[in-house]
Amino acid sequence: MQSFLFSPIPSTFQDDSVPGNWRLLKLLNIYRLALAGLLILLFVTDYLFPPLASQSKFLFVLCSVFYFTSGLRFHRQLRRRVPRLEIQIVSHIGLDILIIILLIHASGGVDSGLGSLLVLPIACGSILTKGRAALVPAAVAAIMVLLQVIISDVGQLTEHPQYIHAGVLGLTYFATTVLVILLSRRLRESEDLARKRSVDLANMSQLTEHIIQRMQTGIIVIDAGNEIRLINESAWHMLGMPATSKTPRLSQVSPELHRQITLWQENPDRLSEVIRPTPTHVDIMPRFAQVGNDATQGVLIYLEDTSAMTQHAQQLQLAALGRLTASIAHEIRNPLGAISHAGQLLSESPNLDDNDQRLTRIIGDHTQRLNTIVTNIMQISRRNSSHIERFRLKPFVERCVSEFLTGQTIDPGSITIHIDPEEVDVRCDPSHLQQILVNLCDNGLHHGKPKSGTTRLQIRGGVTPEFQRPFLDIIDNGPGIAAEEVPHIFEPFFTTSPIGTGLGLYISRQLAECNQAHLNYVGLPTGGACFRITFQDPRRNIY
Repeated sequence: MQSFLFSPIPSTFQDDSVPGNWRLLKLLNIYRLALAGLLILLFVTDYLFPPLASQSKFLFVLCSVFYFTSGLRFHRQLRRRVPRLEIQIVSHIGLDILIIILLIHASGGVDSGLGSLLVLPIACGSILTKGRAALVPAAVAAIMVLLQVIISDVGQLTEHPQYIHAGVLGLTYFATTVLVILLSRRLRESEDLARKRSVDLANMSQLTEHIIQRMQTGIIVIDAGNEIRLINESAWHMLGMPATSKTPRLSQVSPELHRQITLWQENPDRLSEVIRPTPTHVDIMPRFAQVGNDATQGVLIYLEDTSAMTQHAQQLQLAALGRLTASIAHEIRNPLGAISHAGQLLSESPNLDDNDQRLTRIIGDHTQRLNTIVTNIMQISRRNSSHIERFRLKPFVERCVSEFLTGQTIDPGSITIHIDPEEVDVRCDPSHLQQILVNLCDNGLHHGKPKSGTTRLQIRGGVTPEFQRPFLDIIDNGPGIAAEEVPHIFEPFFTTSPIGTGLGLYISRQLAECNQAHLNYVGLPTGGACFRITFQDPRRNIY
């Protein structure tokens, strides 16, 4: 059966998992070693001033040596933290009270002044215990002092009784204990509050960092030396995932952005300009804000992907175009149908010569072309909003090309598909992407004919090495597009063909922007036209 001394008393002593409790015991042990060592040194050097050891030198030396050796043993126990904290508290405080009471007795009683040496052990004991148990060290010390006075008085070891001194010393112990309890309680409350605040701050810091890293707006923080201190994932992707050092300079990551922030620092009222890291990358609108009131504290940079704003503006444009086409379609198609019908009836007349027949064919061709233009415009205005999905690119392209070749008179081998790696995913509206592919393939087959031989298309896909974004190239083997025509090919109604409407590439680019993708013309040194679709990063859920 375990004794009371070694039984766990969790409700009486402080938690042994708190490092501060063990640290306090270590400080008390240092005090114990220093006090015992000083007493031994005074005895060895024969500098024991009265009343030290005035009653019994043997008891005084024996207690001092035992006190010192106990301190060394306690030092080893404190390093290993064995036995547990409550046992060490009882043994440490009990030993201090016992040894100092014996030293008081060996020095002639409480008049020696050694009773004040118990103040520190009693204070430590009060801190390391809970509730009413904090008064136990003071009570034990006061009782021991009173017993020492009684023993001295009964044995007539002192000239006069020392009860008044013992009572004052006991009151001092209790006053010290009460004061220490109040102060320690306030300190522990402050520590608990500080610990809770630190946990809250750590959680808030982690939450803030998580939000900053996951938010769609790019965030960059630079210091006064234009070194990047913080860059979130969105900004890193927008700038093309640059490979930089631990603390890169903004000029190394984006020279254009560095130029704009330099101009902004010279004139804070200056409006920002849209930047694009590469011709096939997204447009970025930077915003700048000073960190703090001091200009040397750094600058906060917001990067906004303009594709979302472009998509919203595109929806407004389509809505306005829809209202316009709905109002004029009826007015255009009615007379257009009458003209077409009259031309067909006129072409059936037997009295027309060859020149007149040619004129009727011109009427039919141009009415048909005008009807196609109206149909395409209405198709743009009536297009539904994007329903973006994530899907595997290669099987989707193979299916679209197979459906496109159905009913065509061209050789199926004239279109080749190569996508590497094959597991590339894209985030896009499948119906919109299919329409873009059909438009580009039809455009390449009819307008990308080489001077000799047959028209061939290559469809190549993959991931851009610099930005890790999926792309899809549609390449023909024709002569390519003249340099002076490239800036206009995506404009509506621009065409170099007498039978074209000039809306195919315009519609394709609008569809791409509705899916936050980009359709661009890429010149090839080997000839031929290449139209590249650069998709948004499939890892980012931007709608």
